[in-house]
Amino acid sequence: MVGNKMKIKKGDKVVMLKGKDVGKSAKVLKVYPAKQRIVVDGLNLIKKNLRPKKQGEKGQIVSIPSAVRIENVQALCSSCNKPTRVWFLIKGDKRERHCKKCKAKI
Repeated sequence: MVGNKMKIKKGDKVVMLKGKDVGKSAKVLKVYPAKQRIVVDGLNLIKKNLRPKKQGEKGQIVSIPSAVRIENVQALCSSCNKPTRVWFLIKGDKRERHCKKCKAKI
């Protein structure tokens, strides 16, 4: 599946199907097609220790979103507001993404 085109793009709204944030939805920040992973805003957070950059400054612990596997999320349709699969409609040389449930363009 590594060579296939990913059906979820940057800026899409997705819902988590597995993991600690199951059922939550958020926007896609980054897509890594070669690894079949995406980074979702505010979900799958991990804690990271930051060192102080300047003298006298304190270090801190920050939460950053970590990448999740593409199989663990599902696209959220903007028109019917339901988690759905994505299918492509080929018109000439363009590929349009559509909702599998309501057939609306995503």
